[in-house]
Amino acid sequence: MTDKVWFITGAARGLGYLLARDALAAGDNVVATSRTVDGLAERLAAPEDSLLVVPVDVADGKAVSAAHDAALEAFGRIDVLVNNAGRAQLGWFETIAEEDVRRQFEINLFGAMTVARAVLPTMRRQRSGLVITISSVNGLVSNPGGSVYAASKFALEGWMEGLAEEIAPLGIRSLIVEPGMMRTNFLDPSTARQGNSHIPDYAEAVAGFRTFIAEANGAQQNDPEGLSALIVAEASSPAPARRLLFGSDAHEWARAKCRQLAEEIDASSARA
Repeated sequence: MTDKVWFITGAARGLGYLLARDALAAGDNVVATSRTVDGLAERLAAPEDSLLVVPVDVADGKAVSAAHDAALEAFGRIDVLVNNAGRAQLGWFETIAEEDVRRQFEINLFGAMTVARAVLPTMRRQRSGLVITISSVNGLVSNPGGSVYAASKFALEGWMEGLAEEIAPLGIRSLIVEPGMMRTNFLDPSTARQGNSHIPDYAEAVAGFRTFIAEANGAQQNDPEGLSALIVAEASSPAPARRLLFGSDAHEWARAKCRQLAEEIDASSARA
């Protein structure tokens, strides 16, 4: 299909911005949404008839519904949904306030659900569409300092794996994207959040983790430009992948998790 219509959340920066830019460059139409959209249309520099920029907080169901309606009014259909908006809540679990844990899930899981709930009826009527979920290798693997973030991504993937089977008979495809560490603003202090409670038992480990994050910020090994190009290509494929891991680190961690699970399954079988 040519001239696809993309609906992208979190499109103001990072991977979301690159996807909007690359989809437009491929000749498609884009509905670019983000909590803050100041200057986004100018940066994307696309013809007005191919780009619609809408301010949306994915936690606001009314705003999501209004953006969906505006997309249909502008383009008449939605072919590709990219649930990209996310929040990076890092830190040791006990140092993170309950409201911050809930906010992590409100954005990463329930926000994606809210957007899907708005868009899927349109895709069902079309009997076509592609739902792209930007997860993380931390949707498969959890680490110290990332337990809350990984929990939201594990939940996101569990939901999407089941939903993918529900919508496939209706002609709607699904792609889960699991990047490793990418050179986006993910680890920047303006985006990533750390726990605020000081617990002496964790102090040394937390200090080391904060140092690691500060040194890794901007020096991540994976290039988001390459991932954006891959996703845009998959969206045009007649048989797109259902899961896309990106980066040698993501592949290494995922394979290690598979080996660990296999060993634990074998050990459990031996005990049964």
